[in-house]
Formats: sequence, C-alpha cells, structure tokens
Amino acid sequence: MVEDFGRRVEPYRRELLAHCYRVLGSVHDAEDLVQETYLRAWRARDRYDPARGSLRTWLYRIATHACLTALETRGRRPLPSGMVADSRPLDPLVHGGEVTWLQPMPDALLHLGDPAGAAVDRGSLRLAFVAALQLLSARQRAALILREVLAFSAAETADILGTSVASVNSSLQRARARLSRTGVLEDQVDEPSQAEQRACVDRYMTAFVNADVEGLKRLLTDDVLMEMPPMLNWFVGRDNYGQFMDWVFDKAGTTWRLVPVAANGQPGFAAYNLGADGVFEVHTLQVFTVTTSGIDRNTVFRDPEVFASFGLAPRLGIRRPPGHVFGR
Repeated sequence: MVEDFGRRVEPYRRELLAHCYRVLGSVHDAEDLVQETYLRAWRARDRYDPARGSLRTWLYRIATHACLTALETRGRRPLPSGMVADSRPLDPLVHGGEVTWLQPMPDALLHLGDPAGAAVDRGSLRLAFVAALQLLSARQRAALILREVLAFSAAETADILGTSVASVNSSLQRARARLSRTGVLEDQVDEPSQAEQRACVDRYMTAFVNADVEGLKRLLTDDVLMEMPPMLNWFVGRDNYGQFMDWVFDKAGTTWRLVPVAANGQPGFAAYNLGADGVFEVHTLQVFTVTTSGIDRNTVFRDPEVFASFGLAPRLGIRRPPGHVFGR
C-alpha cells in the first residue's frame, strides 16, 4: 500500500514544486511546501475520492491550500522594479534592508530540458512573470496560476480553492487587469530557441570577461532593464547599462571567471571576481531574458541563499576549474 501510493504520487513532484514556487517566489519555501503536501496527502490517502476528481487535482488542492496558509504569515517577494521608481546607473547603491526578495529557480531542480521536466511550462517560470504574480493577492495569484498556467477549468479551480466559480472568475478578472497594467504577461515575450538564447548569453559572457562594454551594449535591446536585489536600484536603457558596467569594471576589476547556469527556463551565469588573496570569489548570479531583438532583462542576484540553491562554490582556485568556464 505504501509503495503503491508513493508510485502514484511521485510523478507529480516536479510540477508541484513549480506550482509552489510560482505562488511563493521562494525555492526553499516551495521545497518545504511540496514536502508538506506529500505528508498531508499520505495522512489523508484513505479519504481520497477518485469520483470527485483526479489524483493530480487532489494533490494540487492540498498544495495550493498549503501555499495559501503559508502566505498568511509571509509577505510578497518582489523584485526592485516592482517596488520603487527607477534610478540612474551611477546613483549610490541602496540596500533594501529587510525586504525578502524573489529568488530564481534552478532549472536542474525541475529537470527542465529532459522528459522528467516535460510537465513544467518554461514560459510560466520566467522571472518577470513570477515577479508580476507577486503583485497579486494570494487568492488572485492562485486563481490565475490554476486557470491560465495549469489550464484547470473554472469548476476545477473552484474545487481546488474551496470556493465558487463566480469567485474564481472574479479573482481571475482582477488578476488579469492587474497584470495588464504591468505590461508583463506570460505569453508576451518573443523568444528565440533555447540554443539561440544560450548562444547570445555566451557572447555576452565573452564580452564580459574582456571588459568590452561596447560589446555588451551591442547585445542589448534599447529598453533593456537591469535590477540587482538586494539593492533597490534599477535602471532602463542601453546607455545606462553601459555606464553601470563601466563602473563595475572600474570598481571590481576586469579579472573574472564565469560559470554558465540555467534558471527559470532562462540562460544565465555565476560571476566570480578575483580577490586580494588570488582566488576567485562568487560575486553574483545573473539571469537573462533574451528576445529576438537581444537581451531585454538582466536580473542580478547577490545572495548566499541563492548561491547555495544553485550549488555554487564560494571560491574557485586560481587554476582553471573543471567544466564550461569563461575567464582569462
């Protein structure tokens, strides 16, 4: 009985992890809530009624309620562009203090790109979309994800949320209106293939390790956005971006090692900067939105918890480490 139950529910683990992440905006919270979902499901296994709905719907009901309960005591996880007015690229960096920021999700946790991750839609994991979800109330967020991302019917969504179809439709209408005002909708980004996106970011990495700011700028869209939690600063535009990168190379030097990563179905890299003791120290993790016009967004994280979730070593030796590493 135990083995049979585990065999039946295990295939849904990764899509439930993606679901909890979209709702919560935190990798670690999502992992905890999936574990809680499976524990609750195990305890309630004798009460599962297949006549009421599928096993998948039942698990989503448990996971969604666990997430909504968690959100009662946790604030939303924004990015700076959803919180404060933009700034100039050479303004002093301002720390966000006690703000709890949105975290990126490692593709490896969801097995994106292999058959095990086929049930998870990449587009609905983009950082900009997940950040926009954080602007919604908890119930609006859940309704929109269940209906628009996971394609549950209004009746199924009402059953999952324990409410009426009319309430679901009202929450969905408000959620759509709020997202339309942000200009960030799940299906709006005109993306090239995954290979083309990676190739574009690889060219960016080459320009980065060469401190070639003009080369970086050529890969950007006119209205590229850069933000860098935990700092509140963010700015828009190719020239602003170039000014900021001039400042970065002037302040942090031009000797770097870059390690490719993948997050939220998007390409990125971890940047290691040469320290005074001759070893490279992890500096940032950067995630890119790549459109057919170029790099449209760079979200730069400098958070030990984020580094740990990607399994990044705190330091690299002076010798070239194994793997695909850019650097001089």
